[in-house]
Amino acid sequence: MEHRRPFKLMALSLIFMGVATLAWASAIAAQTANTETKPAVTAPAASQADGDYVGMETCITCHEDQHKRFKNTVMGKIMEHPRTDLEKRGCEACHGPGKAHVEAGGGKETIPVRFGKDSKNSVAEQNAACLDCHSKGNRLFWKGSQHDSRAIACVDCHQVKQELHPALSSEGRYSSPLTENRGLKKSQPELCLQCHQMRKAQLQRSSHMPYREGKVTCTSCHNPHGSPNPKQLLQSTTNENCLSCHTERRGPFLWEHPPVMENCANCHDPHGTSNPQLLKVRMPRVCDSCHVATRHPTQAQPLGSIKNFNRGCTNCHSAIHGSNHPSGDKFLR
Repeated sequence: MEHRRPFKLMALSLIFMGVATLAWASAIAAQTANTETKPAVTAPAASQADGDYVGMETCITCHEDQHKRFKNTVMGKIMEHPRTDLEKRGCEACHGPGKAHVEAGGGKETIPVRFGKDSKNSVAEQNAACLDCHSKGNRLFWKGSQHDSRAIACVDCHQVKQELHPALSSEGRYSSPLTENRGLKKSQPELCLQCHQMRKAQLQRSSHMPYREGKVTCTSCHNPHGSPNPKQLLQSTTNENCLSCHTERRGPFLWEHPPVMENCANCHDPHGTSNPQLLKVRMPRVCDSCHVATRHPTQAQPLGSIKNFNRGCTNCHSAIHGSNHPSGDKFLR
């Protein structure tokens, strides 16, 4: 009996293997039958008409000049190789179905969605066409943002098919892209300053951030498409925004200056002032606005006073942003 056990186990194994083989073969046969009965699904071409949509090729027959400019833009290159059904619509992805426009023989009034000053579409309708694709990334907080709540249209700042010819300057020679097809109507910060006139005046002051030199732009600190942070800042606080560049002021310090750690804007105006180091008021008044007359007098001093010479309080308290010296509680070193 003991010699028969291996033969029984072997027989059972062969039976199980046979059943598994039959199940596998039937599954393959069913899959093959399904493949043969169902037609292959192919993506429609970019120019394929569908209902009221006539396709990009129909648009190009009349708007060849616009297509030549559009195909070299980022959007044009994407629509040449579409990835989604919306991108396959081409021109009609933004302007809506063109059947009525074609049947009418052209005319602006027959275009469902038009952009610009002469458009009869509302700002919300124009922006909705853009947000169909551009709703992620740095545009995630556009809904309810300052620009959205003030009825700013995307086309007020951006353009798609028009060429931009900047004035001849050092920025145009060395910093401009190699193409004339740009997404912005004007370069920064000129684009932002056409509305923010107060900031434009501040940037002309003697002490300013290097906007005029082209080292930073408005979007170096702000996100014009919306942000969960105050003033549409890129970072969560004013200090984080400033310290992303001014890393030497970050600390941590053994002796911390409370107003510095609270907000850089307590002492500085980042858009420009007439005082040195972007200070809101000159030394020593910027310090006297917080420090009462305990050891140093806060009333006006003679011009020859050490408080009024050169940098005022920072002549002695040089480590005013914070000190790591064991004896630096007065920010003297």
